[in-house]
Amino acid sequence: MDQKIRRYDLDWLRVIVFALLIFYHVGMFFVPWGWHIKNNDISEGMRWPMLFLNQWRLPILFVISGMGTYYALSKRSLWKFNVERFLRLAIPLGFGMLVVVPPQIYFERLATNAFTGSYFSYITSEAFIGVYPEGNISWHHLWFLPYLFLYSLLLSPVLVFLKKRKTKVIQWLSNQIAKPFGFYIFVIPLYLIEVLIEPFFPVTHALIDDWFTFINFLVLFFYGFLLISCGPIFWKRIQLFKQKALWIGIVAFIIQTTIWVIGKDSVMIHFSEGMVKVINLWSWILVLFGYAATYLNRKSAILTYCNRAVYPFYILHQTITVAIGYYLMNLEWSITLKFIIMMLGTFLVSWMIYHFIILKIPFLQPLFGLKKTSN
Repeated sequence: MDQKIRRYDLDWLRVIVFALLIFYHVGMFFVPWGWHIKNNDISEGMRWPMLFLNQWRLPILFVISGMGTYYALSKRSLWKFNVERFLRLAIPLGFGMLVVVPPQIYFERLATNAFTGSYFSYITSEAFIGVYPEGNISWHHLWFLPYLFLYSLLLSPVLVFLKKRKTKVIQWLSNQIAKPFGFYIFVIPLYLIEVLIEPFFPVTHALIDDWFTFINFLVLFFYGFLLISCGPIFWKRIQLFKQKALWIGIVAFIIQTTIWVIGKDSVMIHFSEGMVKVINLWSWILVLFGYAATYLNRKSAILTYCNRAVYPFYILHQTITVAIGYYLMNLEWSITLKFIIMMLGTFLVSWMIYHFIILKIPFLQPLFGLKKTSN
Protein backbone atom coordinates (compact mmCIF):
# COMPACT_ATOMS: atom_id res chain seq x y z
CA MET A 1 0.00 0.00 0.00
CA ASP A 2 1.37 3.46 -0.96
CA GLN A 3 2.45 5.82 1.76
CA LYS A 4 0.36 8.95 1.34
CA ILE A 5 3.18 11.40 2.01
CA ARG A 6 3.27 14.64 0.04
CA ARG A 7 6.69 15.50 -1.35
CA TYR A 8 6.99 19.23 -0.78
CA ASP A 9 10.39 19.21 -2.46
CA LEU A 10 8.71 18.21 -5.73
CA ASP A 11 6.23 21.06 -5.31
CA TRP A 12 9.10 23.49 -4.72
CA LEU A 13 10.99 22.19 -7.76
CA ARG A 14 7.89 22.62 -9.89
CA VAL A 15 7.52 26.23 -8.72
CA ILE A 16 11.22 27.00 -9.19
CA VAL A 17 11.48 25.46 -12.66
CA PHE A 18 8.38 27.28 -13.91
CA ALA A 19 9.77 30.54 -12.50
CA LEU A 20 12.96 29.87 -14.45
CA LEU A 21 10.79 29.35 -17.52
CA ILE A 22 9.69 32.99 -17.26
CA PHE A 23 13.35 34.02 -16.95
CA TYR A 24 14.16 31.92 -20.00
CA HIS A 25 11.40 33.35 -22.18
CA VAL A 26 12.34 36.91 -21.22
CA GLY A 27 15.93 36.01 -22.11
CA MET A 28 14.81 34.78 -25.53
CA PHE A 29 13.97 38.40 -26.36
CA PHE A 30 17.66 39.32 -26.11
CA VAL A 31 19.74 36.34 -27.31
CA PRO A 32 20.98 35.76 -30.90
CA TRP A 33 18.73 32.83 -31.84
CA GLY A 34 15.20 33.24 -33.14
CA TRP A 35 12.06 33.99 -31.12
CA HIS A 36 8.66 35.57 -31.73
CA ILE A 37 9.92 39.14 -31.31
CA LYS A 38 13.45 40.42 -30.75
CA ASN A 39 15.04 43.39 -29.05
CA ASN A 40 16.86 45.97 -31.18
CA ASP A 41 20.06 45.17 -29.28
CA ILE A 42 21.17 41.54 -28.94
CA SER A 43 23.23 40.21 -26.01
CA GLU A 44 25.92 37.67 -26.84
CA GLY A 45 26.79 37.08 -23.19
CA MET A 46 23.25 36.12 -22.16
CA ARG A 47 23.39 33.03 -24.36
CA TRP A 48 25.56 31.11 -21.86
CA PRO A 49 23.19 31.08 -18.85
CA MET A 50 20.38 30.45 -21.34
CA LEU A 51 22.22 27.46 -22.84
CA PHE A 52 22.89 26.12 -19.35
CA LEU A 53 19.20 26.32 -18.41
CA ASN A 54 18.10 24.94 -21.73
CA GLN A 55 19.86 21.64 -21.10
CA TRP A 56 17.69 20.53 -18.19
CA ARG A 57 14.73 22.91 -17.62
CA LEU A 58 12.29 20.99 -19.85
CA PRO A 59 13.63 17.48 -19.12
CA ILE A 60 13.15 17.95 -15.38
CA LEU A 61 9.58 19.18 -15.91
CA PHE A 62 8.69 15.95 -17.68
CA VAL A 63 10.43 13.88 -14.99
CA ILE A 64 8.45 15.72 -12.31
CA SER A 65 5.27 15.16 -14.33
CA GLY A 66 5.99 11.43 -14.41
CA MET A 67 6.46 11.48 -10.65
CA GLY A 68 3.19 13.34 -10.21
CA THR A 69 1.47 10.71 -12.33
CA TYR A 70 2.58 8.02 -9.87
CA TYR A 71 0.86 9.85 -7.02
CA ALA A 72 -2.22 10.67 -9.13
CA LEU A 73 -2.72 6.99 -9.94
CA SER A 74 -2.66 6.20 -6.22
CA LYS A 75 -6.00 7.95 -5.79
CA ARG A 76 -7.75 7.29 -9.12
CA SER A 77 -8.80 4.47 -11.37
CA LEU A 78 -7.41 4.39 -14.91
CA TRP A 79 -10.62 5.90 -16.29
CA LYS A 80 -10.81 8.67 -13.68
CA PHE A 81 -7.13 9.45 -14.18
CA ASN A 82 -7.55 9.96 -17.93
CA VAL A 83 -10.69 12.05 -17.47
CA GLU A 84 -8.81 14.19 -14.97
CA ARG A 85 -5.91 14.55 -17.46
CA PHE A 86 -8.37 15.76 -20.09
CA LEU A 87 -9.86 18.34 -17.74
CA ARG A 88 -6.47 19.53 -16.52
CA LEU A 89 -4.60 19.53 -19.84
CA ALA A 90 -6.86 19.49 -22.90
CA ILE A 91 -9.35 22.12 -21.72
CA PRO A 92 -6.67 24.69 -20.73
CA LEU A 93 -4.93 23.98 -24.05
CA GLY A 94 -8.09 24.73 -26.03
CA PHE A 95 -8.79 27.87 -24.00
CA GLY A 96 -5.18 28.98 -24.37
CA MET A 97 -5.19 28.56 -28.15
CA LEU A 98 -8.43 30.54 -28.47
CA VAL A 99 -7.80 33.29 -25.95
CA VAL A 100 -4.24 33.46 -24.56
CA VAL A 101 -2.00 32.72 -27.56
CA PRO A 102 -3.61 34.92 -30.29
CA PRO A 103 -2.31 38.21 -28.77
CA GLN A 104 1.24 36.84 -29.01
CA ILE A 105 0.87 36.18 -32.72
CA TYR A 106 -0.79 39.58 -33.17
CA PHE A 107 2.22 41.38 -31.70
CA GLU A 108 4.56 39.21 -33.75
CA ARG A 109 2.69 40.15 -36.94
CA LEU A 110 2.82 43.83 -35.99
CA ALA A 111 6.56 43.61 -35.31
CA THR A 112 7.24 42.11 -38.75
CA ASN A 113 4.73 44.37 -40.53
CA ALA A 114 2.74 41.29 -41.55
CA PHE A 115 -0.41 42.90 -40.15
CA THR A 116 -1.51 46.45 -39.38
CA GLY A 117 -4.57 47.40 -37.43
CA SER A 118 -6.27 46.86 -34.09
CA TYR A 119 -6.42 43.60 -32.17
CA PHE A 120 -10.17 43.50 -32.73
CA SER A 121 -9.57 43.70 -36.45
CA TYR A 122 -6.97 40.93 -36.23
CA ILE A 123 -9.07 38.58 -34.09
CA THR A 124 -12.11 38.94 -36.35
CA SER A 125 -10.27 38.60 -39.66
CA GLU A 126 -7.02 36.62 -39.52
CA ALA A 127 -6.42 35.10 -36.07
CA PHE A 128 -7.91 31.69 -36.85
CA ILE A 129 -6.84 31.25 -40.47
CA GLY A 130 -4.09 28.76 -41.25
CA VAL A 131 -1.57 26.97 -39.06
CA TYR A 132 1.43 28.85 -37.67
CA PRO A 133 4.00 29.93 -38.85
CA GLU A 134 2.40 30.48 -42.27
CA GLY A 135 -1.01 30.96 -40.64
CA ASN A 136 -2.01 32.16 -37.19
CA ILE A 137 -3.38 29.13 -35.32
CA SER A 138 -0.84 27.87 -32.78
CA TRP A 139 -0.31 26.62 -29.27
CA HIS A 140 3.06 28.41 -28.98
CA HIS A 141 4.45 27.94 -25.43
CA LEU A 142 1.52 25.67 -24.50
CA TRP A 143 2.99 22.81 -26.57
CA PHE A 144 3.91 21.16 -23.24
CA LEU A 145 0.22 20.37 -22.62
CA PRO A 146 -0.61 18.21 -25.67
CA TYR A 147 2.64 16.28 -25.27
CA LEU A 148 1.95 15.60 -21.60
CA PHE A 149 -1.67 14.69 -22.34
CA LEU A 150 -0.64 12.13 -24.96
CA TYR A 151 2.06 10.67 -22.68
CA SER A 152 -0.56 10.17 -19.97
CA LEU A 153 -2.99 8.47 -22.35
CA LEU A 154 -0.40 6.26 -24.03
CA LEU A 155 1.43 5.13 -20.92
CA SER A 156 -1.35 5.01 -18.33
CA PRO A 157 -2.18 1.27 -18.85
CA VAL A 158 1.52 0.40 -18.49
CA LEU A 159 1.89 2.65 -15.45
CA VAL A 160 -1.13 1.09 -13.74
CA PHE A 161 0.32 -2.37 -14.39
CA LEU A 162 3.71 -1.40 -12.94
CA LYS A 163 2.14 0.28 -9.94
CA LYS A 164 -0.12 -2.61 -8.97
CA ARG A 165 2.58 -5.23 -9.36
CA LYS A 166 6.05 -5.06 -7.89
CA THR A 167 7.72 -6.14 -11.09
CA LYS A 168 11.27 -7.35 -11.58
CA VAL A 169 11.96 -4.20 -13.58
CA ILE A 170 11.36 -1.97 -10.56
CA GLN A 171 13.40 -4.26 -8.33
CA TRP A 172 16.24 -4.24 -10.84
CA LEU A 173 16.19 -0.44 -11.05
CA SER A 174 16.17 -0.18 -7.26
CA ASN A 175 19.27 -2.37 -7.16
CA GLN A 176 20.93 -0.27 -9.87
CA ILE A 177 20.44 3.10 -8.20
CA ALA A 178 21.80 1.61 -4.96
CA LYS A 179 25.16 1.24 -6.71
CA PRO A 180 27.76 4.07 -6.58
CA PHE A 181 26.97 5.49 -10.03
CA GLY A 182 23.84 3.50 -10.75
CA PHE A 183 21.76 6.58 -11.56
CA TYR A 184 23.61 6.88 -14.85
CA ILE A 185 22.01 3.70 -16.20
CA PHE A 186 19.23 6.07 -17.29
CA VAL A 187 21.65 7.90 -19.59
CA ILE A 188 21.93 5.01 -22.06
CA PRO A 189 18.46 5.31 -23.70
CA LEU A 190 18.79 9.12 -23.71
CA TYR A 191 22.12 8.82 -25.53
CA LEU A 192 20.72 6.47 -28.17
CA ILE A 193 17.82 8.85 -28.79
CA GLU A 194 20.23 11.78 -29.00
CA VAL A 195 22.61 10.30 -31.56
CA LEU A 196 20.22 8.17 -33.63
CA ILE A 197 17.03 10.28 -33.77
CA GLU A 198 17.93 13.93 -33.04
CA PRO A 199 19.93 14.54 -36.28
CA PHE A 200 16.94 13.60 -38.43
CA PHE A 201 14.10 15.36 -36.58
CA PRO A 202 14.72 19.01 -35.64
CA VAL A 203 12.69 20.37 -32.74
CA THR A 204 9.38 21.88 -33.92
CA HIS A 205 6.97 21.41 -30.98
CA ALA A 206 4.35 20.72 -33.67
CA LEU A 207 3.77 17.16 -32.43
CA ILE A 208 3.17 15.43 -35.77
CA ASP A 209 6.74 15.88 -37.09
CA ASP A 210 8.59 16.29 -33.79
CA TRP A 211 9.79 12.73 -33.24
CA PHE A 212 12.99 13.48 -31.34
CA THR A 213 11.27 15.79 -28.86
CA PHE A 214 8.27 13.49 -28.50
CA ILE A 215 10.30 10.32 -27.83
CA ASN A 216 12.92 12.03 -25.68
CA PHE A 217 10.40 13.61 -23.32
CA LEU A 218 8.25 10.48 -23.30
CA VAL A 219 11.25 8.58 -21.93
CA LEU A 220 11.94 11.27 -19.32
CA PHE A 221 8.29 11.24 -18.26
CA PHE A 222 8.52 7.46 -17.85
CA TYR A 223 11.77 7.88 -15.88
CA GLY A 224 9.95 10.05 -13.35
CA PHE A 225 7.39 7.32 -12.75
CA LEU A 226 10.08 4.63 -12.47
CA LEU A 227 12.19 6.61 -9.99
CA ILE A 228 9.24 7.15 -7.65
CA SER A 229 8.29 3.50 -8.03
CA CYS A 230 11.65 2.56 -6.51
CA GLY A 231 10.36 3.89 -3.21
CA PRO A 232 12.47 5.16 -0.28
CA ILE A 233 15.72 3.90 -1.83
CA PHE A 234 15.46 6.64 -4.47
CA TRP A 235 15.15 9.47 -1.94
CA LYS A 236 17.93 8.04 0.21
CA ARG A 237 20.34 7.53 -2.67
CA ILE A 238 19.64 10.87 -4.38
CA GLN A 239 20.53 12.79 -1.23
CA LEU A 240 23.77 10.84 -0.84
CA PHE A 241 24.67 11.24 -4.52
CA LYS A 242 23.88 14.93 -5.02
CA GLN A 243 27.42 16.26 -4.55
CA LYS A 244 28.94 13.73 -6.97
CA ALA A 245 26.25 14.63 -9.51
CA LEU A 246 27.08 18.32 -9.05
CA TRP A 247 30.76 17.80 -9.88
CA ILE A 248 29.91 15.59 -12.84
CA GLY A 249 27.45 18.22 -14.09
CA ILE A 250 30.01 21.02 -13.79
CA VAL A 251 32.64 19.07 -15.70
CA ALA A 252 30.16 17.94 -18.36
CA PHE A 253 28.92 21.48 -18.96
CA ILE A 254 32.48 22.81 -19.28
CA ILE A 255 33.25 20.10 -21.85
CA GLN A 256 30.02 20.80 -23.70
CA THR A 257 30.63 24.55 -23.91
CA THR A 258 34.11 23.79 -25.24
CA ILE A 259 32.59 21.62 -27.97
CA TRP A 260 30.09 24.38 -28.81
CA VAL A 261 32.92 26.91 -29.18
CA ILE A 262 35.03 24.58 -31.31
CA GLY A 263 32.06 23.54 -33.45
CA LYS A 264 30.50 20.19 -34.29
CA ASP A 265 31.90 19.27 -37.69
CA SER A 266 32.36 15.50 -37.71
CA VAL A 267 30.60 12.26 -36.89
CA MET A 268 32.98 11.66 -33.97
CA ILE A 269 32.24 15.10 -32.51
CA HIS A 270 28.51 14.43 -32.85
CA PHE A 271 28.67 11.11 -31.00
CA SER A 272 30.95 12.55 -28.32
CA GLU A 273 28.88 15.69 -27.82
CA GLY A 274 25.73 13.57 -27.57
CA MET A 275 27.13 11.62 -24.65
CA VAL A 276 28.35 14.77 -22.89
CA LYS A 277 24.95 16.40 -23.42
CA VAL A 278 22.89 13.62 -21.86
CA ILE A 279 25.32 13.19 -18.95
CA ASN A 280 25.15 16.94 -18.36
CA LEU A 281 21.35 17.22 -18.41
CA TRP A 282 20.84 14.09 -16.31
CA SER A 283 23.43 15.20 -13.76
CA TRP A 284 21.71 18.54 -13.18
CA ILE A 285 18.36 16.79 -12.81
CA LEU A 286 19.92 14.57 -10.13
CA VAL A 287 21.48 17.64 -8.48
CA LEU A 288 18.15 19.42 -8.27
CA PHE A 289 16.32 16.40 -6.88
CA GLY A 290 19.10 15.72 -4.38
CA TYR A 291 19.37 19.23 -2.95
CA ALA A 292 15.61 19.75 -3.00
CA ALA A 293 15.08 16.49 -1.07
CA THR A 294 17.66 17.62 1.49
CA TYR A 295 16.58 21.22 2.02
CA LEU A 296 13.11 21.85 0.55
CA ASN A 297 10.93 18.96 1.72
CA ARG A 298 8.91 21.09 4.11
CA LYS A 299 5.47 22.65 3.99
CA SER A 300 4.91 26.41 3.94
CA ALA A 301 2.07 28.82 3.24
CA ILE A 302 4.13 30.42 0.47
CA LEU A 303 4.57 27.05 -1.22
CA THR A 304 0.84 26.32 -1.01
CA TYR A 305 0.03 29.61 -2.72
CA CYS A 306 2.78 29.37 -5.35
CA ASN A 307 2.09 25.74 -6.20
CA ARG A 308 -1.53 26.57 -7.03
CA ALA A 309 -0.50 29.66 -9.01
CA VAL A 310 2.09 27.87 -11.17
CA TYR A 311 -0.29 26.56 -13.83
CA PRO A 312 -2.10 29.88 -14.49
CA PHE A 313 1.27 31.67 -14.51
CA TYR A 314 2.55 29.19 -17.08
CA ILE A 315 -0.48 29.71 -19.33
CA LEU A 316 -0.40 33.51 -19.07
CA HIS A 317 3.24 34.50 -18.86
CA GLN A 318 4.51 34.39 -22.45
CA THR A 319 1.66 36.49 -23.81
CA ILE A 320 2.47 39.14 -21.22
CA THR A 321 6.21 38.91 -21.97
CA VAL A 322 5.64 39.33 -25.72
CA ALA A 323 3.25 42.26 -25.19
CA ILE A 324 5.71 44.11 -22.96
CA GLY A 325 8.58 43.28 -25.30
CA TYR A 326 6.75 44.69 -28.30
CA TYR A 327 6.53 48.12 -26.68
CA LEU A 328 10.17 48.01 -25.55
CA MET A 329 11.87 46.45 -28.59
CA ASN A 330 12.73 49.64 -30.46
CA LEU A 331 13.50 51.87 -27.47
CA GLU A 332 17.12 52.91 -27.05
CA TRP A 333 17.30 51.63 -23.49
CA SER A 334 19.88 49.29 -21.98
CA ILE A 335 19.38 45.54 -22.12
CA THR A 336 19.59 45.40 -18.32
CA LEU A 337 16.77 47.91 -17.86
CA LYS A 338 14.55 46.20 -20.42
CA PHE A 339 15.24 42.79 -18.88
CA ILE A 340 14.25 44.03 -15.41
CA ILE A 341 11.08 45.67 -16.73
CA MET A 342 10.07 42.53 -18.62
CA MET A 343 10.76 40.21 -15.67
CA LEU A 344 8.94 42.35 -13.12
CA GLY A 345 6.14 43.17 -15.56
CA THR A 346 5.55 39.52 -16.49
CA PHE A 347 5.45 38.36 -12.85
CA LEU A 348 3.35 41.31 -11.66
CA VAL A 349 0.71 41.19 -14.43
CA SER A 350 0.49 37.38 -14.22
CA TRP A 351 -0.01 37.65 -10.46
CA MET A 352 -2.65 40.38 -10.77
CA ILE A 353 -4.65 38.35 -13.29
CA TYR A 354 -4.32 35.22 -11.16
CA HIS A 355 -5.01 36.77 -7.75
CA PHE A 356 -7.67 39.33 -8.61
CA ILE A 357 -9.47 37.67 -11.52
CA ILE A 358 -8.93 33.90 -11.75
CA LEU A 359 -9.22 33.22 -8.01
CA LYS A 360 -12.28 35.46 -7.77
CA ILE A 361 -14.19 33.93 -10.68
CA PRO A 362 -14.75 30.17 -10.21
CA PHE A 363 -15.86 29.74 -13.82
CA LEU A 364 -12.37 30.67 -15.03
CA GLN A 365 -10.46 28.28 -12.80
CA PRO A 366 -10.97 25.05 -14.84
CA LEU A 367 -9.88 26.99 -17.95
CA PHE A 368 -6.53 27.53 -16.24
CA GLY A 369 -6.25 23.96 -15.01
CA LEU A 370 -7.39 24.65 -11.45
CA LYS A 371 -9.91 22.79 -9.39
CA LYS A 372 -12.68 25.11 -8.23
CA THR A 373 -11.94 24.51 -4.57
CA SER A 374 -9.37 26.94 -3.23
CA ASN A 375 -6.70 26.21 -0.65
